[in-house]
Amino acid sequence: MRLLGPLFAKFCDAASWAGAIKGAGYAAANLPFDRNTPDHQVAAYLEIAARQDIMIAEVGAWSNPIDPDPLKAAQAIVNCQENLAWAERIGAKCCVNIAGSRNPKKWDGPHADNFSSDTFDLIVETTRKIIDAVKPRRAFYTLETMPWIFPSSPDEYLALLRAIDRPAFGVHLDPVNMINCPERAYRTGDFLRECFAKLGPFIRGCHAKDIILRDSLTLHLDECQPGLGILDYGVFLRELSKLDGEIPLVLEHLKTEEEYSAAAAHVRKVAVREGLVL
Repeated sequence: MRLLGPLFAKFCDAASWAGAIKGAGYAAANLPFDRNTPDHQVAAYLEIAARQDIMIAEVGAWSNPIDPDPLKAAQAIVNCQENLAWAERIGAKCCVNIAGSRNPKKWDGPHADNFSSDTFDLIVETTRKIIDAVKPRRAFYTLETMPWIFPSSPDEYLALLRAIDRPAFGVHLDPVNMINCPERAYRTGDFLRECFAKLGPFIRGCHAKDIILRDSLTLHLDECQPGLGILDYGVFLRELSKLDGEIPLVLEHLKTEEEYSAAAAHVRKVAVREGLVL
């Protein structure tokens, strides 16, 4: 497993980029540009990443392939196809998106139709369309787990894996996004073990966050900085370390360099305690 997060240091070329990654103590990174970047610049960054053993973690394809507006949905599918092809080109572990939403106003928001059988079938259809257009051999297309759209549980992800039935479809595990009830919140270790027991062979990337269960009615669960919540990072890292291959563990959604440094320090401290190497 390899830890990474956003870079705050300034860099102007591939060498300074790699230096910023190493300076932050990370062993993986995302390229700091998109698929429209000139080939010579891409090659320079990939060359130094290979030389300094920096994993290219993931490519984001953030869009809504199941948008209720057919034109927007079609545009999102093309965006995902192009980003999956970009992930394949640069050797990223995965291209990650969410399944989308039937919410016409918020591409990643809740909606009454999100858990319908028709929506499940639409996710299967759009995911196949994305993968089949690219036919990647090393990059995987993955759907980040979410609280209010498939997949919101390990069993829902297993159902999607079976239904989509494509070798290039993998799992992007964000356990915090699936902690959407008190039972999971109070038993994060058990829930993490369930996730890895069922999804472990398919996991291609993970997000590193934390969560707090508030005591105000009716129910409030808030994402927070790793180390400030109740997620059992000991179990998280132990289970992640058992997987074949090196899986990127991506810190996200914090605001400042200091917050990311503290979050990384917490994850590393837990890893040392567990006798693991990040």
